[in-house]
Amino acid sequence: MSAGSEQLGFDLLDDAFAAPALHRVTPARLATWDSCPRRFRMLYLDRPAPARGGAWAHTTLGAVVHLALRALFDLPPRSRTPAAAAALVDRNWSDEGFRDAAQIAEYRERAREWLAAVATGPDGDDEPLALERRVVAPVGSLLVEGRVDRIDDRDGRAVIVDYKTGRGVPDDGRARDSQALALYAMATEHVLRRPCRRVELHHVPTGEVAAWEHDDASLRAHRERAEAQAADSAAAAAQLEAGGGPEALFPVRTGPQCGTCTVRRNCPAGRAAVEEPQPWALLAP
Repeated sequence: MSAGSEQLGFDLLDDAFAAPALHRVTPARLATWDSCPRRFRMLYLDRPAPARGGAWAHTTLGAVVHLALRALFDLPPRSRTPAAAAALVDRNWSDEGFRDAAQIAEYRERAREWLAAVATGPDGDDEPLALERRVVAPVGSLLVEGRVDRIDDRDGRAVIVDYKTGRGVPDDGRARDSQALALYAMATEHVLRRPCRRVELHHVPTGEVAAWEHDDASLRAHRERAEAQAADSAAAAAQLEAGGGPEALFPVRTGPQCGTCTVRRNCPAGRAAVEEPQPWALLAP
């Protein structure tokens, strides 16, 4: 097996006890393949990897909030005060991607308020089953890998919780359609040996929760779609290694995602399709 295939994350696992072999996948790589095969090739196959773009303020803000939330729930419930929650934002703060000092101050204060609200809200006294838990488990013909923001225990059942900090408030349909959450649910059920069908999107700025309760049919649909994506991307990688043309095997797929694509500087089609926004343009208003 080539080093490129290993980096790809869709390599076939050599295991004498596994028949057929499993395709190793992560939800992020599946999503990249689905959104744009050219971007997939640049990020996971090309060596040396192309230079990436600069920081985005909304991505920075999301990372800060995730770090602060993990630290908050690591505290015992009695210590999860609004002041402690706000201080965790300060401890993990980063200025990358913001327009100026005034915008930094505004969103830093917003994040402090969001965390304080979590501390005093219905989640504040919860004892999560796991935080930032890495799961690795067989799911059909896949070996799914990923890191789950939070896993709760609700009456003996595991619940997948994913935090969101973006402009739009997610609805139940988005929770239902999230391939990543469905794959995490199936992997978590295997790892923790307990039922896991409910997935939730927690919008930290508003406190809104979007949720979906999967059944066998909905999980099977997500799994089969992921298996098809993994097989297609692995086949394209193998053909590329055998000398196939990269443009034909990994065509560009332009769309709104081109504006914030991390490798757009290396993609003329993407630059022509969508104007690049300012690094702070996708912050919640």
